[in-house]
This record gives sequence, structure tokens and C-alpha cells, in this order.
Amino acid sequence: MGTAIEDRATQTESSPPASEGLLRFITCGSVDDGKSTLIGRLLYETGSIPEDQLATLRRDSLRYGTTGEDVDYSLLVDGLEAEREQAITIDVAYRFFTTSERRFIVADTPGHEQYTRNMATGASTADLAIVLVDARKGLLTQTRRHSLIASLMGIAHVVLAVNKIDLVDFDQVIFEEISADYKAAVEAFNFRSLVAIPLSARFGDNVIDQSRRMPWYHGPSLLQQLEGLELGEAVSRPFRMPVQLVSRPNSNFRGYAGTIASGRIRPGDRVTVAVSGRQTQVTEIITADGALLEAHPGNAITLVLADDLDISRGDVLAASDAPVGVADQFQAHMIWLSETALQSGRTYLFKLAARTISGSITRIRHRLDLNTHGQMQADELALNEVGVVNLSFATAVAFESYAESRDLGGFIVIDRQSNATIGVGMIDFALRRATNIRWQELDVDRAARAALKGQKPAVLWFTGLSGAGKSTIANLLERKLHAEGLHTCVLDGDNVRHGLNRDLGFTEADRVENIRRVGEVAALMADAGLLVIVSFISPYQADRDAAREKLPPGEFLEVFIDTPIEECRRRDPKGLYSKADAGLIQNFTGVNAPYETPAAPDIRVRASAATAEESVEQVLQELRLRALC
Repeated sequence: MGTAIEDRATQTESSPPASEGLLRFITCGSVDDGKSTLIGRLLYETGSIPEDQLATLRRDSLRYGTTGEDVDYSLLVDGLEAEREQAITIDVAYRFFTTSERRFIVADTPGHEQYTRNMATGASTADLAIVLVDARKGLLTQTRRHSLIASLMGIAHVVLAVNKIDLVDFDQVIFEEISADYKAAVEAFNFRSLVAIPLSARFGDNVIDQSRRMPWYHGPSLLQQLEGLELGEAVSRPFRMPVQLVSRPNSNFRGYAGTIASGRIRPGDRVTVAVSGRQTQVTEIITADGALLEAHPGNAITLVLADDLDISRGDVLAASDAPVGVADQFQAHMIWLSETALQSGRTYLFKLAARTISGSITRIRHRLDLNTHGQMQADELALNEVGVVNLSFATAVAFESYAESRDLGGFIVIDRQSNATIGVGMIDFALRRATNIRWQELDVDRAARAALKGQKPAVLWFTGLSGAGKSTIANLLERKLHAEGLHTCVLDGDNVRHGLNRDLGFTEADRVENIRRVGEVAALMADAGLLVIVSFISPYQADRDAAREKLPPGEFLEVFIDTPIEECRRRDPKGLYSKADAGLIQNFTGVNAPYETPAAPDIRVRASAATAEESVEQVLQELRLRALC
């Protein structure tokens, strides 16, 4: 996914510029398979450890090490104190080293299941994965999970490192059985190359040179395989560059900065702004070191264009003779990284290349079984699960399938409230509906409809606990607005469930879909020029925010009917709280399902301290201030 995945990582060396001789690889697998030890051994054997670090390593080995009097090479990579004390890798540790044949950047990724997001981070920029397996244990679930993720993240080359072969007396049969099992397990992944190597990271067998203790093995050592690997060339693909910055140091200069994802670019080449389709010509290529006559993948550049076009951060410049795809709906593979399950219909933020956009998962097609790789029906994706989904963005974006481009096909999912990365995805293809469906231009617009009614349209979204007084206040408010000659409509939670949403229950997924549908209906009614009063518990802030986004600025007011749950329980007009307490109602908000209190509502009505008339008057005063009535 290139630079798309954002997560914390321990960067210990600055990354060199893109080069044909540079190989990025990760080590992955289950806990205690020896990933950190292997990297430490590689660094040691290639002379990549300064003398002062070697002295520190020897001292730390006695304090933190697990190898007795021997040097514990894993400590070169396990830099966090918690990692050293627990002898596990938590973070992603990057190391840079060189040999006479090649330069390398290696990412040591965690083996624990709860740190799957870190493994995905390391895999997002890697060309090769070293999948370690403990020779005593064979394939484990995490081995399969990491191999699947490596495949999904576009890693084409794999080395199966059957480690700790010394602990099974360098047994050839065990090695061959594990190799056969692994090749059968990943057959469907279509890795471009897969080489199995028996090794002992602790003692260095088959790490740098072939080991004399395994005369039956005639393949390459690990380093020989890494040095000899041939990679595909991104330079042979069409030019693509996501715009990261519009540079305007003064009124006489405008440039478009970014890192080339693929292809070459030269002054005089014609490029297209992907979404708008506008074309222009490159007049100059500028870098920190001066102008270039030609730029290649990985180069950070600023392009100066012949025409003054509407281009902003997130746009993609592409070769005019090989335009990039544009769509707003896709099928994608998804790895879910949050303890809160992925819900279809819920609105999230998606970051694709340099663009952040609102969107939602419209359907979970299936999830993948980690052991059989079969497809299983799913209504949600839980932590660390992998699935195939349909997704919809709020507007069209430039894209390529992930198989073609990590930069334009990979994305992350961001929680709207916490801003945390909660998922990563890989676009498979655009859905046909994304290109077959177009907005129909209409002669009569929302402004004309509102003018005919002599009012401003808006949505008043009443939210609060059951028994807070939402329906009572909403009903009284509509009566008063109607008496003033305004055109209104109330959408009440119970009433809508008798018709439009009668097929929905009260699971979290159904609640999300309930509010999504009502938000769409409310937006259509506002488009017709109405004052729409929505009275729903709507317990999740993300869903209320998604409803707000469907309206122009200023036309959505979140009205929080702030009644303490103790008062709601006392009122209990429908007897629901007593039933929920008795276990007769599941997923009841405030009892056994959460309610997310609005952080900054447009109107807060403390209904327990006022009469219904007084509460309505408070809302009316706010509407008058906003010239809505």
C-alpha cells in the first residue's frame, strides 16, 4: 500500500532513495519463531553493527538475553523495553544494511495476533516476505494469517525459513514435510517465487553461507537468495503521481509536488488530471537538488505545468496516453484491525494515496477462513479478520487495482471519532454500477422548491435515550411550525419501523442500517424544501455525523434531548426498561447497549428540568436565530 498505511513504527535508519538495487523485505510468522534473531544475525554477519553497538549488545545479552552466555542477536532489533523484558516484538523495527551485491531495508514485524496491524504496516512496502516457522512446531494459524496478508498486500516473493533446525537434529524429513505443507497451504496465493530454506538463526546455519551441518540441502543460503532476487520494474508502467502538495511560494509560481508511483516523466510529456480529465503539458521537473530532465518511480518531485488547472492535494496526475481509472464504488479485500467490528452501512474515513474521503462499506460479501482460505458468510468483520467487501466513496477517486499499484489501489480506514487506523484494504476492481449510474440533472432544484414554500429546508435530528421525551417534543414542535404555515414532516423511530425499516432488528448492524436509511430519507425530504424533524435514539455518533454530511452546511441541527437515564427509567412510558432489566429485551440502549452522548450538539435540551412547552420554545428560539422559522 506504499505510503498509505499510517501506524507507529520504530524507524532506526532513514530510507535511501528508490533504486533498482534496493530490496525491501519483512520477517513474519508466529511468536518465538526467531524473526528478531534472524535479522540480528544478518546485521552481524554483514558487518552492519558499529563496535559501540556490539559492546552494548554483549552487555544487554547478559541482562535481557535468552541465549545464556551467547550473544542474543534479537536484542539488536527488539528496541522497546517491554519487548526486551518479554522477549517479543511489539513494534515494527526497520533496519538498513548493505552487501557488495545489494542494499536492503528489513522490517521485523510482530508475531502476536493483537499486533497484526503492525505486520500489515511492514508488509505494505515490502517486495519479499521471510516467513519463519519453528521446525519443532510446523505451520501455525499465525503462519497462515501472515502469509495471507503478505499475499493480499502484494508481496510477490516468499522465503520459507524453517528455523531452529538445530533443535530437531537437522532432520531433512521434518524440513521437507514442513515445506510441502506450506506450499500446499499457499498454493492459491500465486506467489511469483517461493523458496524454502532450513536454517538456524542463532548459530548462523544457512543464513550467509551453506551450512556444513546439512549436506542434504543444496539450495541457496538466505542471503544468497535475497541478493539474487530479481524484481519487477515499476518504471515500465505508465506514469502516475498522486499530488501531495500544491506549491505556491509566490504569485509567480505554481507547482505540484508528489512522489512518482510508477513510470517516467520528462518535460514536454502530456499528463491528465485523473478525475477531471483535463490535460496539460509538463514544462519543468524540480527537485531539492535542481531541475531534472527525467524522473523515475520513487523520486520526490515538483511538476510545473503549462496550464493553470484546478488541481489540489489528492488529485492524481497520469500519462495522457494511459489514463487512470475513476470510480466511487469498488470491491476490495479488507483486513480489519479494530476491536469494534466492521459494520456495513457505517460511515468511515478512507485514505487513498494522498486523499482522505468519506465513505462506507455497503456490503460484506464474505470473510476468508485462515486455515482453508474458503469463503464464509459474514455480517461483520471482527479484529484481525480478512474479508471481501463492497465499498462506496462520497465522490469519485482515481484508482488502480492493488495488483497493479499499491499506491493507487491500497487504502486505510480511519475511525471518524478517534482518528485511529482501524482497517486496511486493497481494491480489486470498480463495481459496474460505479460507471453505469450517473446523477440526473433536474431543472427544479432544492432552492426552487424551498422558495415555492417560502422557507429554508433543514433537518432537526432529535437524539436521546428511550423515554427522554424526543417524540413528545418533536410532535409539539411540528404542531407549532405547522401553525406558522411551514411545511414539515416528522420521521419517528417507531413509525418508520412499521414500514421502511420493518425488516431491521436491534443488533448493532441493524441499528447502523436503520439510521443510514433514515438519513437518506431525511436528506431527500430536505431536498424537497421541507423542515424535517427526525426523532430517533440514534445511539452512535458516527451515524449521526454521517447523516449530517448528507446535508449542506447549516441545514443539519443535532438536538440532544438530555434526560438522565434515571429519569428515563422512572418515566418508562412503554415499559421497556423493566423488560430489558429482566432480560426480555437484548441490545437495549442504556441497559445492555451503549449510547454515545453528543460531544457538541447544536441544541441541548435538558428536558428533565423543563416542560415540553419550554423545551419546544428553546428549539424555536434557535431556529429563529438561524432564520429557519
